[in-house]
Amino acid sequence: MSTLIAPSNHSPAEDAQALQKAFKGWGADDKVIIAILGHRNVHQRQQIRKAYEELFQEDLIKRLESEISGDFERAMYRWMLEPAERDAVLANVAMRNGNKDFHVIVEIACVLSAEELLAVRRAYRCRYKRSLEEDVAANTTGHLRQLLVGLVSSFRYEGDEINARLAQSEANILHETVKEKKGNHEEAIRILTTRSKTQLVATFNRYRDEHNISISKKLLDQASDDFNKALHTAIRCINDHKKYYEKVLRNAMKRIGTDEDALSRIVVTRAEKDLRDIKDLYYKRNSVHLEDAIAKETSGDYKKFILTLLGKQD
Repeated sequence: MSTLIAPSNHSPAEDAQALQKAFKGWGADDKVIIAILGHRNVHQRQQIRKAYEELFQEDLIKRLESEISGDFERAMYRWMLEPAERDAVLANVAMRNGNKDFHVIVEIACVLSAEELLAVRRAYRCRYKRSLEEDVAANTTGHLRQLLVGLVSSFRYEGDEINARLAQSEANILHETVKEKKGNHEEAIRILTTRSKTQLVATFNRYRDEHNISISKKLLDQASDDFNKALHTAIRCINDHKKYYEKVLRNAMKRIGTDEDALSRIVVTRAEKDLRDIKDLYYKRNSVHLEDAIAKETSGDYKKFILTLLGKQD
């Protein structure tokens, strides 16, 4: 469930005019920017952007970039993009990052539906004049390259059918891969990049029943290199992406110095999808409301904006 609180009756032209007024004078009126854009759904935001351009012959996103800064600007910039373009930008930034945030690529490839992932690949090609697969391949090598290119190129079947015999045999193959680091990586890659999510969940359940431990926990013990880390992230995202996101949020605030990038990524990308469910999971796991945890770790306009997307009323 979504956490976004958006009005059903809004005027794109009035919103555009109010934003333009907020940009005037010394320093933008961030409170007005958050009050408007933090309470508009994706369709409404695109209408405002269009109205702003028609009224003022200026791109609203570019104007926002010049008026606000820091974590607030980065979060707002991503919020204003359409979902497919936003994920294309996130994927590109992840590869340009010196640490190479491959988990972001895995998240996008494994959480989105087949059609959503296809839309991201189209948006990436349109924005960067290269394919997503091409850039992923250029930034990786070996088994990691095979896994990531396979994941971003995948167009999974989305039916509910399960082949129990296949789940058993492929659980055994994954066990052999995980058991010894020199296991058959190609077979593990084939399974994870071609099977439907429903079939894969059945395979992961079979693994747990046979070995009394989840495959993700088993992998965690040896997730030392980039390939095993990516494998671990893929399995967690396919198995239960909400639980995965809850842990990412927990880790983002557990470290010394909050990881605002991870925090923004999850709140911005899930606010109109299932952030309410992720919030509930966070509370069950930590006995602290997500809003309270974020309020403690953030400040200023960034804090106000993220809390607004979480559904917190003033």
